[in-house]
This record gives sequence, C-alpha cells and structure tokens, in this order.
Amino acid sequence: MDLYGKKYAMSELRRRVGNMDQIAGIRTVQLDDGNERPTRAAIFHTGSGLEFTVLLDRCLDIPSASFCGKAMGWRSATGDVAPQYYEPEGLRWLRNYFGGLVTTCGLTHVGAPRPESALLGNGLHGRIGNLPARDIQISQEWVGNQYVLSVSGVMRETVVFGENLALRRTVATCLGERRFWIHDTVTNEGFNKTKFMLLYHCNIGWPAVDAGSELISPSRYVAPRDATAANGQENWNKFDPPTHKYAEKCYYHEMTPARDGTVTAAIVNDGFKKGDGFGVYVTYNKKQLPRFVEWKQMGEQDYVVGLEPCNCGVEGREVDERQGLLHSLNPGESREFDLEFGPITTRAEVDALRAARNKTKTEIVDSYKRFVKKP
Repeated sequence: MDLYGKKYAMSELRRRVGNMDQIAGIRTVQLDDGNERPTRAAIFHTGSGLEFTVLLDRCLDIPSASFCGKAMGWRSATGDVAPQYYEPEGLRWLRNYFGGLVTTCGLTHVGAPRPESALLGNGLHGRIGNLPARDIQISQEWVGNQYVLSVSGVMRETVVFGENLALRRTVATCLGERRFWIHDTVTNEGFNKTKFMLLYHCNIGWPAVDAGSELISPSRYVAPRDATAANGQENWNKFDPPTHKYAEKCYYHEMTPARDGTVTAAIVNDGFKKGDGFGVYVTYNKKQLPRFVEWKQMGEQDYVVGLEPCNCGVEGREVDERQGLLHSLNPGESREFDLEFGPITTRAEVDALRAARNKTKTEIVDSYKRFVKKP
C-alpha cells in the first residue's frame, strides 16, 4: 500500500508501530457540550490526511470531514445536535441541521413540508437523519494487505399502523486512502407497499466553495426549480462571494453516466497555479439514484453548495405523487445505494473532470418534467 509517498507491505508496517491507531484508526467518543450531548460519534483517520466523523446517533451521517486540514463539508451555525432535540414540524428540521458533508433525507418524505398527517408528519426532509443507529459494529482489521476501517448500523423508520423501513448503512475506508464510501440498503420490512423517497444532502463549503469556484458535472440538462432559480440560471455552475440576504436557488440535473453507470460531480476552487486549489467530489450510481439536485446558497454563513443525488424531487411528496414520479417499495423489497467521497488536490484531477464533462453538451431547459423519467 502507498503511505507517506512509499509502498509498504502489511508486515513492514506492523513491525514499525505498536498499535495501528498510530497511523490510522477509528476512535469512538461522546459529544458532551450543550445540545450535542450525549451524541455518540466515531472519528476516522486514514494516515493520508483524510479525517471524518460519523454520528452514531444521527443516521451514521457525516457532520464533518477534512483533508490535510482543509474542510470538505459545510458546517451550519447549529453545530452537532443530539436527536432528542429534533423538531419535526414545518421547517423546524433546520434547527438541528448541522449541514455536514452528508445529511440523509427521507425515507417516506423529502423536500418541502407536507400537509398535516396524524402518522406521517409534515416536516422538511423527513425524519431518517435524526434516528440513532442500532446494532452498531465497528471494525479495524487487516483484510489481505489492506487495513480496513468501517462502521455499520441500522436505522429504522417505523410506526404502528404505518411504514416499517430499515436503512442498513456501512461507512468504510482504508489505511492510506483519501476516499471513503457509504453503502446503504433500504428494506421494506412491513407487509404493505410503502412510498419511498431518498436524498443525500452532500454539502460542500469553503475553501472548495468560493468566488470563482465551479461545479463540474456531466449535466446533459439543467432546469431551475422555480422563478428565483431561473433568474441567473446561466450561472448555475459558477459561485459568488458570500452575499447578504441571498435567496437560495435549486437546479435539477439530468446527468450523463459513465459506462459503469456512475456519475461524478465536484466543486472545485481552481487556484492550483497559486498553490491554493482545492475541491471535493461525490460519485454515485445513476441507476440507483436517477435524479440530482444542486442547492446553491451563497448567503453569509449559509455559504454552501449542495450536491444531492436522489430518487425524488424537493417540492415534497405530494408533487412527486401527482406527477407519477414517486417510488415505492413492495413488502420485503430492498434497494442498494453506493456513494464515494474524496478531495481534489491537483490540476490533473481537475483536467480529467473537465474532459469528462466536455463530452456532454449542457442544455438549460425551463422544466425538469421534460427529461425526468418515471419510476
């Protein structure tokens, strides 16, 4: 394996350290300050400069990540908040929305608040991101010549007389890696067909996001969500300095996948000639997550670009249902989802992303209804 610019075999590394956490590992902690208490967390470090945190009591989501000291994700003003402070009504989900590199939205509702419902609730982006994991397993072990680090657990979104959905998640990386992976399996463990919405809110912040930064993606079509987004839609992939009272803009993308079905989208602050270039990418499989939303928020402090692979829209469940776009899971049915995250640190990586992007001609259209496919 490559580590610190040299290649090492497992036996060579083991002879040089008394405990593997000297160079890579997972440390479990309890967050204990203010309303983050008593959230459990697992902190990964790989020896490459990659560090990230997994919140065991918040859907195994990723509230923070960095590479060589540079933040990969945006952190909101709320900071980490324990799940017992979750407020499901209306837009109050935002009161404990830490942002982070990954916040999971769903599983029965994503997007704008819905009308009142005794069982289903009406809050923004659903409840899965505020559910603690059960059956947590933490592994740090040699698998062949790789030292694999992983955390897995199960979140259940269930209610008497309603849905019974289980999300099984594994977050994994390896010694020396600059990347990490999320593998999810969502299963309908009930006996009734259940409506199913899932969105990965991947929030990229400064220093990847800054004035002059760019979204690089194989976007075939880009459509504004509303009139606000339509104003300035030609700059969907360009970003401004922090702007006072900026009104958020959302764009739907139809992506052109690679031959293996994957799509890579990245935010890049291309200052590599000056030595301060940096970017962050997410790779996902379009067959698993057929839709993609860009959340562009250039506000002060709320300075973030969301890259959001999903199987749904963000106007709310009623809109998807009315348009025939709402997914469902039959009793016993499972679906799998895979994502990869990592930093961009060289001009060569940026050039490769742009070369892939340039193979796709981007067209701005007035409505995503023109290209979205029904499930």
